[in-house]
Amino acid sequence: MEINVRELAAKGLKISYQENLDTDWLKQVRKDIISTSPMAVNMTTWGEDGVAHVEGELSVDAELACSRCLEPTHSHVVVPFHERFKPESKLTGDEEEAIIPVEEDKLELDPFLEEMLMLSLPFVPLCKEDCKGLCHSCGTNLNEQKCGCQTDPIDPRLAALKDFFNKGD
Repeated sequence: MEINVRELAAKGLKISYQENLDTDWLKQVRKDIISTSPMAVNMTTWGEDGVAHVEGELSVDAELACSRCLEPTHSHVVVPFHERFKPESKLTGDEEEAIIPVEEDKLELDPFLEEMLMLSLPFVPLCKEDCKGLCHSCGTNLNEQKCGCQTDPIDPRLAALKDFFNKGD
């Protein structure tokens, strides 16, 4: 998805976009992502006072592995955004920090949209807030059943003495 920053900023054009972008790259970046829908992008671009504005929202449905029990969990992510771009040659020293300088006339928006999506996905996805996770010893899903593993913490310095009295002669 590409916009012409110089043309938008100079002419004050207003253009609306509705597009679905591929999200297969997400599985390469995050190993906890099982599947995703295409990223739906609804946005409007316009020029005002020599600045190109890009405003809208992106949304995606993702199936992620719960970080505690590894069961699939669904997440619907909606990210509103408003970015401002200006050709680097037209920037003055007193410009706001929120304006992103652009070196060329045309700007590829996909990297900005992908970054916004990555930052909005849950960092630690959970199937439910009180997920008990997996047993550290046997791997049983503790949400479904209890295991018979001993859960008393043993001081690692004394772990060698754990079976001292159980040893035969």
